[in-house]
Amino acid sequence: MGEVLVYVDHVDGAVRKPTLELLTLARRLGEPVAVHLGAGADTAAPVLAEHGATRVLAADEPEFADYLVVPKVDALEQAAKAVNPVAVLVPSSGEGKEIAARLAVRLGSGIITDAIDLEAGTEGPVATQSVFAAAFTTKSHVTKGTPVITVKPNSATPEAAPAAGTVEQLAVTFSEGATGTKVVSRTPRESTGRPELTEAAIVVSGGRGMGAAENFAVVEALADSLGAAVGASRAAVDAGWYPHSSQVGQTGKQVSPQLYIACGISGAIQHRAGMQTSKTIVAVNKDAEAPTFDLVDYGVVGDLFQVLPQLTEEIKARKG
Repeated sequence: MGEVLVYVDHVDGAVRKPTLELLTLARRLGEPVAVHLGAGADTAAPVLAEHGATRVLAADEPEFADYLVVPKVDALEQAAKAVNPVAVLVPSSGEGKEIAARLAVRLGSGIITDAIDLEAGTEGPVATQSVFAAAFTTKSHVTKGTPVITVKPNSATPEAAPAAGTVEQLAVTFSEGATGTKVVSRTPRESTGRPELTEAAIVVSGGRGMGAAENFAVVEALADSLGAAVGASRAAVDAGWYPHSSQVGQTGKQVSPQLYIACGISGAIQHRAGMQTSKTIVAVNKDAEAPTFDLVDYGVVGDLFQVLPQLTEEIKARKG
């Protein structure tokens, strides 16, 4: 079997969970080779090796932090040409999809975005996608060049498969466009102590039925009892009740957790497009005719301001 390049999403060497999922999926296609750009490769290498990386191609240049996207594309392009992989896998984040798209153009290859599963096929990797607001599931493969595939977080359970994980230095020559967009300042995001929305195993979201910004406290309390992330519908975000960074939907973030709890959300197609691939969906809504009940695995018809506090207390009692 050939080698599969896996782009490592990390923070100073702390490998994020979507990368471990990619390594697990990559082993179905060939031998995973991780590409670690930026500081912390020595910290990341044992984790990457534990999850199947046979090699870790590392480059730590200031351009990766000082400029946007293009330096990383340069590095991945050169890694791909050196390795000649059967596929390149990238996490389906906003930055990840831009990197993947630019890389596909550079390589003259086809691209598949937002895959939710991967398997080996006779004509190359076969990707499963959930399309048209999750109304259809498709299987497809790239017909030209090296397949570049982005995979949604929570599409696979990370599985350990220890490999060598030998760190090798990747020499990178940057293109003229690499310094076109410079990062001039950074502001740390205020931490809520909750998981990242797109990576969380459990998401609790509030919608128009919350009625006001301060009412999101009941959603946050339930989320904290479950160790979950907090999301919001477009209606709640547009009303100014919750930050746009927490919006789930077609024009917000797409999530695919193990458990999604929708509170006071009608279930409009725009919202469904962002969460319909969740493994188990629960809805709490006082309108028994709400479209959301056509989608869910479990539905509760009731006042969320009564249901959620009771559910939170029950969860705390069982955990205690």
